[in-house]
Amino acid sequence: MKMLQQVMTAPGEISFREVERPVPESGEVLVRIRRIGVCGSDIHVWHGKHPFTKYPVTQGHEVSGEIAALGAGVDGFAVGEKVTIEPQVVCGKCHPCRHGKYNLCEELKVMGFQTTGTASEYFAVDAKKVTKLGEKMSFDEGAMIEPLAVAVHAARRFSDLRGAKVAVLGAGPIGILVAQAAKGLGAKSVLVTDVAEGRLAKAKECGADFTADTSKEDFGAAMERAFGPDKADVIYDCAGNDVTMGQAIRYARKGSTIILVAVFAKPAAVDLAVLNDHELDLNTTMMYRHEDYVTAIELVNSGTVRLAPLVSAHFAFRDYAEAYRYIDANRVSAMKVIIDVDR
Repeated sequence: MKMLQQVMTAPGEISFREVERPVPESGEVLVRIRRIGVCGSDIHVWHGKHPFTKYPVTQGHEVSGEIAALGAGVDGFAVGEKVTIEPQVVCGKCHPCRHGKYNLCEELKVMGFQTTGTASEYFAVDAKKVTKLGEKMSFDEGAMIEPLAVAVHAARRFSDLRGAKVAVLGAGPIGILVAQAAKGLGAKSVLVTDVAEGRLAKAKECGADFTADTSKEDFGAAMERAFGPDKADVIYDCAGNDVTMGQAIRYARKGSTIILVAVFAKPAAVDLAVLNDHELDLNTTMMYRHEDYVTAIELVNSGTVRLAPLVSAHFAFRDYAEAYRYIDANRVSAMKVIIDVDR
């Protein structure tokens, strides 16, 4: 039986081909793919600027679907259950893998970039990479569990969020998800900054206690307005540029923590002398692990994290390229764009 599969043959060029529908092997689950989210890394591939992706490539790593069939020896799942897929492909042998930090695998590959992604009508995958979403979760929400897991893992890089005052630089999808995850994990209050009023309004809609347009208000003043003279306990840089990291280093309370969430597009030029003089802890974060998926799903199913406000547009499967063009034309306002594989 045939199925449709997306292939990006070159930057800016997407085609579709008919291939055989996979049959799940022993230990595998066959997932009928329903939704795929488009993320910033996918856009880099579209523009030919992703340093670790070669063409042709089938994309898709933010995904939801339902179980269509089970391979031999698979227990704990049932046909029809809503699921998502964890897209990391790891070696299981290197030091990080042997010590439970497989998100840092020395041979890490990610579906949709270095291996075949989920942008097909059906996808066969190791059952260990499949996580149940719960019946009440929508397929749209399920496709956003992957970026929410990124945010959960990032939020957890601070030692104890209970009662913490949190600043998030950047009100893109990941920034807003980090803000929500931090509150869901116990933060007392959250300030989100950006230079786009529309994005700040979206952050407010998703539960940010304070917002600041740092093109109009000094970041240090915004933190004092939100938190008083002691400012934030932790600052998450979800924008990833010299301006935001410079703001974080300059205005962080002495002895506090900065966590770099975003990926810098080029080597940074920031004042490390101040970082040292103020004894700031600069931490980083990389992807997620299974426990972050579990927590992300719990936060959504409990109503603690709201994902629906972040969906900007839907596109049919064969309109994949149109989704990228829409994002390019709406860089500031577009948040999360969803591909409906089932239409």
